[in-house]
Amino acid sequence: MSGLSVRKIRSRWVWLILAAAWLALYLAFHGTSTLPLSASSTTSVQNNLNSFNNNISNGRNSNPVFLYGVNYVQVGMTHFVSFLQSLISQPGFGRPAPLIGWLGVIAIVGFVSWLTAGWKYAVLGVVGFYILGLQGLWQESMDTLALTIAAVLIAVVIGVPLGIWIGLHDRAQHIVLPVLGFLQTMPSFVYLAPLTLLFLIGNASATIATLIFAIPPVIRLTDHGIRAVAEPTIEASDSLGSTTWQKLVKVLLPMSRRTIVLGINQTMMAALSMVTIAALISAPGLGQVVIDALQTLDVGTAFNGGLAIVVMAIVLDRTTSAVGERSQQVGGRHLLGPQARRLAFGAGAVVTLWAVVESAMYVWANTFPSSPTIGPAIVAGASNASNWVQSTFSGITVGLRNDVTIAFLNPLQSMLTNAPFWLVILGLCAIAMIIGNARVAIVTLISLLLIVGTGVWQDAMQTLAMTIVATVLTLIIGIAVGVWMGRNRQVDRFIRPILDAFQVMPAFVYLVPFLALFGASRFTAIIAAMAFAIPVVVKVVADGIHGVPAPAIEAATAAGSSTWQLITRVQLPLATRSLALAANQGLIYVLSMVVVGGMVGAGALGYDVYSGFVQAPLFGKGLAAGLAIVLLGVVLDHISQSAANRIDPSRH
Repeated sequence: MSGLSVRKIRSRWVWLILAAAWLALYLAFHGTSTLPLSASSTTSVQNNLNSFNNNISNGRNSNPVFLYGVNYVQVGMTHFVSFLQSLISQPGFGRPAPLIGWLGVIAIVGFVSWLTAGWKYAVLGVVGFYILGLQGLWQESMDTLALTIAAVLIAVVIGVPLGIWIGLHDRAQHIVLPVLGFLQTMPSFVYLAPLTLLFLIGNASATIATLIFAIPPVIRLTDHGIRAVAEPTIEASDSLGSTTWQKLVKVLLPMSRRTIVLGINQTMMAALSMVTIAALISAPGLGQVVIDALQTLDVGTAFNGGLAIVVMAIVLDRTTSAVGERSQQVGGRHLLGPQARRLAFGAGAVVTLWAVVESAMYVWANTFPSSPTIGPAIVAGASNASNWVQSTFSGITVGLRNDVTIAFLNPLQSMLTNAPFWLVILGLCAIAMIIGNARVAIVTLISLLLIVGTGVWQDAMQTLAMTIVATVLTLIIGIAVGVWMGRNRQVDRFIRPILDAFQVMPAFVYLVPFLALFGASRFTAIIAAMAFAIPVVVKVVADGIHGVPAPAIEAATAAGSSTWQLITRVQLPLATRSLALAANQGLIYVLSMVVVGGMVGAGALGYDVYSGFVQAPLFGKGLAAGLAIVLLGVVLDHISQSAANRIDPSRH
């Protein structure tokens, strides 16, 4: 028997012994040391957090840290956002209306898109923004755009130089990248409560939370772009006697322009997603429309607001992506000659200036007309469709919801919440030790003990149960579709754009259709989390299958392997690292969405965080729940990353 087979057998025995021992202890001690806490109750730790919040509020105008630091940041950020809102969405500059009305904004969007991305994207921008007005959501859309622009501008100003710095210095990269990795594993919900503690509820906290959430992509991709410049190009620049500044400006930045623009695109999408969630801390805009509708289970209004978010996301994503692609093109075919293009752009600039001036002077061009409008029709249509689906297919939707809940979710949640907390900790630490190493087990132990300290252990276990169920279902579907895509190029070309479109949509948008289908329940959060996570899982698996060496497939085919044998014995084993990475990404995406589902009946940690925003006595509990979400994410990320790092197909 080979050494590999012996190791596999031993590994199976270890898992069987661990499972049997855990189950025996569960049967002996279940129902004890479960650390229950009702939704309205708080612990001493949570009360201390409330007191800490009150002390900060009382000392905001006397504490030197706030008086000479935090307050200035808050005021500066508030004024910056207010300035942008006064330009396009809110009354300002002593006027009863924004300085640039709808006609001016649409003209600017069209002209800038034409100038940077091409005429097709100019049409997309003009039509997309006009649709926002037709939906009756112009002001809300412009509030969302103002907050997004504020966060993205600051992110670019900070992120691009920081990305250049770590791209040129290895030591700086080793310090910054782990921090960025940690920020990207944190669910978006988590950023809100600590920032309201410092900057109060409002635009300042919303913008800073959006900035922190959105800045990692532009830093990472700027770093990647700088390091990806070919070494011969750099050596040629050095041989010509270029200074460091000349090499940066004339070689590194031009050669990495496309990657940097891609980073800005990813930052913009992350910012738009976060701005909508920041409505929980009173950020104005489309997110507020969706949240208010979700609170009253008004599917029609939520769908209209969610559709507006998707329209804006598509316009911003496609346009900035086109800018990146265009930056790589040298020359190209044009319908017009150089002189004609200059005349056309000049005429476009004149028309845009006219539209801006007209929108500043006249009501018709400033305030979007109330008719024609499609908003009420969308609201009514979505509500009627939701009612029809629920009444017509209730047997299917309710049956599916109940089957998954009763067969999978309830037993797992019951096991985790009824087991003694120390037994759950022991089991997860053992898993971390077997899959990872002692360091991963220690991190898991510390994180779980801290969750116990937050006082929301049972809610954390409910969130963990939903995350596990959603992740397993996500991987089943994601691996099946990913293998299909990986084996068929035509299927890949058809499905991949759909997956890209799904990844553009902010998290809140996923809740709306599933709320219409399944009502407010834990299953709604699970199915929304699956829809949020499946695109990234599918693409990772498909890329892994694509990467399987052709000689291995040819050898298996020549040996007479069937399609099933080829998949299970060649392609999947050789793509195991991609499968482990898909599991890691699926876990992180699912967790971030499950906690958002706390607003539509999922309860658990997501609801605790939400309650902390709307009920002052529960602020400390919400803050503790946010910390528990981070710690749960750390545990899941470390264990799943250990699995990904441990798998190396070259050893098999």
